[in-house]
Amino acid sequence: MADVNPSAPVGDVKDPVYHHDEPVIAGGNFVRPSGWKYKEHRIGPITIPWYASPKVQLSMVAFVCFLCPGMFNALGGLGGGGNTDPTTADNMNTALYSTFSVFGFFGGTFVNKLGVKATMAFGGIGYCIYAIALLVSVHSSHVAGFNIFSGVLLGICAGLLWTAQGTIMISYPGEGQKGRYFGWFWGIFNMGGVVGALIPLGQNINVKTNSTVTDGTYIGFIVLMFCGAVLAVTLCNANDIIRPDGTRVVLMKNPSWKSEFIGLYETIKFEPYIILLFPMFWSSNWFYTYQQNAINGAYFDTRTKALNDVLYWGSQIVGAFLFGYALDIESVRRSVRAKAALGFLFALTMVVYGGGYAFAKTYTRASTNPKTSDFVPKDWQSSGYIGPMFLYIFYGFFDSAWQATIYWYSLPSPLYSVLESNKMHRFMGALSNSGRRSANIVGFYKGLQSAAAAVMWSLDSHKLAYMSEFASNWGLLAGSLVVAAPVIFLKIKDHVTVEEDLAGTDETLADVLPEGHIEKGAV
Repeated sequence: MADVNPSAPVGDVKDPVYHHDEPVIAGGNFVRPSGWKYKEHRIGPITIPWYASPKVQLSMVAFVCFLCPGMFNALGGLGGGGNTDPTTADNMNTALYSTFSVFGFFGGTFVNKLGVKATMAFGGIGYCIYAIALLVSVHSSHVAGFNIFSGVLLGICAGLLWTAQGTIMISYPGEGQKGRYFGWFWGIFNMGGVVGALIPLGQNINVKTNSTVTDGTYIGFIVLMFCGAVLAVTLCNANDIIRPDGTRVVLMKNPSWKSEFIGLYETIKFEPYIILLFPMFWSSNWFYTYQQNAINGAYFDTRTKALNDVLYWGSQIVGAFLFGYALDIESVRRSVRAKAALGFLFALTMVVYGGGYAFAKTYTRASTNPKTSDFVPKDWQSSGYIGPMFLYIFYGFFDSAWQATIYWYSLPSPLYSVLESNKMHRFMGALSNSGRRSANIVGFYKGLQSAAAAVMWSLDSHKLAYMSEFASNWGLLAGSLVVAAPVIFLKIKDHVTVEEDLAGTDETLADVLPEGHIEKGAV
């Protein structure tokens, strides 16, 4: 393996904020600073990017999410956190998402203050504690306090981890690559759900009743989640990241708690139309409760629930790659892509949830309750399984399409393009390439998303009718697209200047562009 450090240090420019050599442009080529973080390596014909590059760091973040929230998704996807009685998991998730909603709103403040590495490492710890609480609850009915505590802790941890993840995914890549990076990330992340679902599938392959999963299933999840928290410790912080064109991520140099809280207000001030996307944010996690508990948890036996879990998260991988790459087709103008995405998403909502309505009419909460009825859970060998199976697959596909479109609309790109010359294109991505403002927008997104989830988990714990849960899903999803339409049709631009993206931060062009860059010389 050979080190690759082209054109050694052409410049010895030291930056007092970043504490390492500044990138420079020499003879038209970008020259990275010295140090192991900025060395490429070759293994035969394969070139491995430098450690502090967006590609490497986004890959590592994806695997952290593969091991932590990916495994959490697999566990939750079984319905009731793997338990036949969903009440404990409902209460834990209500506590989780109530806390998450607060830390989601202000997560950007913590990310900007503490850095992405510390934020994600701490965030990963809560996942394994949550799985431990579920395991303990299977063997004791006197641990309700610990269950709620684990939910609150995970709400804090998840709020921080996801805000850090969103900030990284939106701020690190160049504009024309954001859809691809989203597809990449979402695919790896959801592979965690697929691999995680294979654990209960393998251990319960012969269980044709609706039963609680084994202790070994929970222990496997606990170990993998802990590994994810450890992996997060090896990440770089945002101020070390250099893009392939030599630009840095837009950051506040000396953030204070006051300046970061003001940043939340400034995000709304500089782009008030983001408020019209709030209903999309709100509905983006609302449907999980119905899909996991009312469909998978209530209607199928244990081994079939695990198989459905594999198919659900697997379909998310397909959806993420298709939508991620489609949203970055540079031959189509960004504003056109934004409108097309909205139209396609509305049509997909009508088709998928139209099929869901036909299925929802076939059973009720009472008719599938084993304590009050003789309902036999559906097995994959039973007649009539294929239709519900494909419906569940399309629910997973729809989820990835919805999340991809929200990220593309809201986080960084169309409205605030950091580099004109790079023609960066994205939707949350479409709203900002600024790392600081991205963190704030991600905070709004995760906060509203989690507040909605807390409401829905609480409603399910109070035994809301399954049809009412379904109707709320369909109505919120369709309605939020209508509310968001003015933003997509009127505010998504094909091009935005660097100065617009830097407004509201204390960064200048000199901070984010390398020496010799054409835009830097134009100032």
